[in-house]
Amino acid sequence: MAKRHQRYTEEYKRQIVALYEGSDRSAASLEREYELSRGSVWRWTKQYGAEPEADSKGGANSQEVRSAEAERIRKLERENVILRQERDILKKAIAIFSQAKPIDTHSLKDTGKRGR
Repeated sequence: MAKRHQRYTEEYKRQIVALYEGSDRSAASLEREYELSRGSVWRWTKQYGAEPEADSKGGANSQEVRSAEAERIRKLERENVILRQERDILKKAIAIFSQAKPIDTHSLKDTGKRGR
């Protein structure tokens, strides 16, 4: 028997989106629990989610969020460059120290007999 297409109110969709955004649960788990069709939560999140369409009241605020995220990405990229450089330096140091010749213990003047 085919599943009947069900229509949901805008309020219900917003509640599902709030539940999805406010928790660590996956969209698929919510769809299974609430018997929604596949992709419903994703579509509703795109439509009613935290970053609604540009004509929303929060247009300026979402722009601030995007610029803050862009700045954070730039900082992380700079940090990645520095960490890669440090890693390369450490790799070279390991190569140099692993090639060092062992100390010749026979050439030491101290024979190890002390205190007699």
